[in-house]
This record gives sequence, C-alpha cells and structure tokens, in this order.
Amino acid sequence: MHGEPISQKLRSLVRSLPRSGITLSELIHQVGNDGLLILTALLTLVFLIPVSIPGVSTVFGAAILLIGMSRLFGRELWIPSRIKNRIIGTKKLRPLLRKALPWLQKIERVSRPNRIQWLVANGPIQHLNNASLILGAVLLMMPFGLIPFSNTFPAVALLFFAIGLLQRDGVCVLLGHISNIATIVYFGLLIGGGGLAAREVFGRLTT
Repeated sequence: MHGEPISQKLRSLVRSLPRSGITLSELIHQVGNDGLLILTALLTLVFLIPVSIPGVSTVFGAAILLIGMSRLFGRELWIPSRIKNRIIGTKKLRPLLRKALPWLQKIERVSRPNRIQWLVANGPIQHLNNASLILGAVLLMMPFGLIPFSNTFPAVALLFFAIGLLQRDGVCVLLGHISNIATIVYFGLLIGGGGLAAREVFGRLTT
C-alpha cells in the first residue's frame, strides 16, 4: 500500500469520531468499500488495551466476520441492520483507540511490502487468508471476554492480517496465521483447565 500510513489514516478517523456516538454504518461510510481492511484494523485496536466495553466484541467481531465473508466470496459487504445501526458510544471508545494506536505503529514499522509474495498471491492462498480472517473474527466473538488476553490474541491476529493484506506483506500475514493458532491453543487450555476445575469441584461435592 502506498501513500499515507495506515496508522495516520486511523488517527484521522479517530479524531473525526463524533462525541456522542457512531453507528457501524457511519464508520463504513467514512472508510468506503475500498477501506474495509482499514476498518478491520480500526475495529481490532480497541482490544489491544486490557479494558473491555460490554458488547463491543460481538458487534465488532460480527462486522469483521462479514468483511471476511465478503472478501472470501467476492460479494459486496452486507451487514444486518440490527448490527449496522447499533450506536457505539465514543466517550470510552475514542480514548482506548488513541492508546492503542502506538501498538499499531509498532506493527506498521516492521511491515514491508512484497515480502513472501506467494503468501499474498491471488488464488487458493487468497481464499485461505480470507478464511483465516473469518476464523479470527469468530475467535474474537468467543464468550471469554472477562478472561485476560481472550480478546487481545485474536485482535492481534486480525490486525496482522489487515496490515499484511493491505501492504501485501506475507510476513505479517504469516504472523496472523501464527496468532490464530496461538489463540486456539490458549482457548483450548482455558476450556481444558475449566473442565478439570469443574470435575475437581464436582468430585469434592460428591465424596
């Protein structure tokens, strides 16, 4: 990607957010259809800071999921009106985005266009990358919001994918795949650990 850095575009977008609130429809209108990967990067930023806003992971995750599906199937983006027109309060959102922007800049600094070009080529690998974008969105929507890093890991994966696909940087895309795998392992440990704890408690109650 040439021209203005992604972080600068997102900084301008954050600066332009209204004080009261904004709908997903208005955000999409601001970035335009060509900027859906930029919108994906914006929607992941809030999860890089360990402060949760209730309901945001579901709305943002669903939006990224639909962006991934539109890319995978080559269709125009469609979002249900219930999600599209839901008002997102910007009073808490804007400060979180501003705090997260330096993390985006750090990732952006290590990104270089046209590395490992076969990982960002058209064809089957492109379908794999878009499917992985969808997987990251599903992981972001998993109901582990109160557990540390449960939103951060999939958000990092999605951010790597967004930057990698925008910059056509195969290294960032590869890091996105690795982050998805790390998230699945982390969630597996959470589920396994929770199962063991529940069995232990049940065993003590029944003895």
